[in-house]
Amino acid sequence: MMLLVIVVPFMIMATVIDDLSSIAAAIKSGNSKSLAEYFDNTVELKVLNKEGAYSKSQAEAIVKDFFAKNPPKNFIFKFDGPSGGNGAHYAIGTLTTDSGKFRTYVYMKKKADKFYIQELSFENE
Repeated sequence: MMLLVIVVPFMIMATVIDDLSSIAAAIKSGNSKSLAEYFDNTVELKVLNKEGAYSKSQAEAIVKDFFAKNPPKNFIFKFDGPSGGNGAHYAIGTLTTDSGKFRTYVYMKKKADKFYIQELSFENE
């Protein structure tokens, strides 16, 4: 029983680290399709002046357009941590493009063995 209590948090952290690593790689490469694999069915999206709740496919199209207009040069998550103790996690990073830097915010919830993005924003830094 004690081993289970110790092992479970490490399994959860490994999933978060793996998912955040894949999300960061998708953002860094400007791959909206790979990023959309982590979108929940509905995503609260804020991209510059465009903000709203979008379906997974609509959100992917908006992010694809954003990446086309702002090709990523680099991306890194600077902070991340659990949010509210309900299987949620957040991460904040910086996306560097030719047109400037964007503060990037990701809020995800765990469903089954994977974290899904509930909220995503790219705002001018």
